[in-house]
Amino acid sequence: MDLSKYKQKRDFDSTTEPKGEIEKSKDELIFVVQKHAATHLHYDFRLEMDGLLKSWAIPKGPSMNPEEKRLAIMVEDHPIDYKDFEGTIPEGNYGAGTVIVWDTGTYTLVDKQHTETVENQLKSGLQGGHLSFILNGEKLKGEFALVRLKVLKKNAWLLIKKDDQYASETDVLKKNKSVLSNLTLEEMEK
Repeated sequence: MDLSKYKQKRDFDSTTEPKGEIEKSKDELIFVVQKHAATHLHYDFRLEMDGLLKSWAIPKGPSMNPEEKRLAIMVEDHPIDYKDFEGTIPEGNYGAGTVIVWDTGTYTLVDKQHTETVENQLKSGLQGGHLSFILNGEKLKGEFALVRLKVLKKNAWLLIKKDDQYASETDVLKKNKSVLSNLTLEEMEK
């Protein structure tokens, strides 16, 4: 896990995205979901792991409905300070388009093993292709799982909401404002 792919894809003289370093958040593990109007609108789902943000692009966005499994394509690791990034990535740059922080919060593992550190459990789950966690965000709450698909490319996963007290058939994506700036993508672009 490192930031070499992240840094190779970006020209920091023309984008305001953070250069970032590997660092851990202060207390609890964090997650962030950024709504990103690039070539195609998608949501970037990021989990803090080992001082970085492991990242998945979710074309249809996350869902609170356990019946709706969402494709999640694993992309390059991002620095922790990317969690606060909002703005427009200029044309000609990787990921050109507008970004807002759609949701953010903390997360914990579903089954903590007392014999292993949380970091080792996360690495093991990532390598094994199955992560189960509880999100405590402003929009996303409760238990979720990321499960790697075996029939497609190595980077194809599913984000699945588990059936718990937070499960809902209501479309959570209708809550379309940033949790940081309270702006929509369109307002941020202006």
